Amino acid sequence: MIDVLGVGFGRTGTLSLQAALERLGCGPCHHMDEVLSHRETVPDWIDAAERGTADWDALFRGYRSTVDWPGAFFWRQLAAHHSSSRVILTVRDPEKWYDSVANTLFKAAGSAPPSGVAVNPEAMRVMTMMNLIVWDGVFKGRFADRDHALRIFAEHSEAVRREIPADRLLVFDVAEGWGPLCDFLGVPVPAEEFPRLNDRTAYAEKHRARLAAAMAQAGGRPQAAPATP
Repeated sequence: MIDVLGVGFGRTGTLSLQAALERLGCGPCHHMDEVLSHRETVPDWIDAAERGTADWDALFRGYRSTVDWPGAFFWRQLAAHHSSSRVILTVRDPEKWYDSVANTLFKAAGSAPPSGVAVNPEAMRVMTMMNLIVWDGVFKGRFADRDHALRIFAEHSEAVRREIPADRLLVFDVAEGWGPLCDFLGVPVPAEEFPRLNDRTAYAEKHRARLAAAMAQAGGRPQAAPATP
């Protein structure tokens, strides 16, 4: 049963929120990193993307919360299915968000395997899932178009704010720390600092390396990451 539904896009502090939710007793928390760690679920996510629905209870069995993609792609379905769940929309400066995705997830997705290296079928399935859910599903194959991606980012935020009742929704910047999150969930503020997981941490590096390896084995996307200032 999902108690907390994170609907923010990847690279909006979802790694930090995952760690925070688990610290607050709302774990295990699902995240794309979980899919990459348990690749036996990849075919189920591909099927969900192709059909637009799934057996959500089976897909999230054992988890009490979810953040990041792939769950965030199905936010409407999940919010309806788990009608009593609290919803958290992680937000970030749009320009910084785009640069972050371009230089991590999208760059990994554009990696190509060395010449002569056989394509790993399992990794190919990971790439298919990422394409169906993120690059084609969310961004309609146009993430490299900065203005288009930023418009999708803004429209997603607007849709969540419009469709989720205010008393069920927390719009959350992880820079705000424990306060708003704990107030929203009705739990005490922990003594330790709020987890700050980003590209300089070992956890994020592991996530990036795992995704890059999966994409490289599968051949990645044919387009390269756009240049950033």
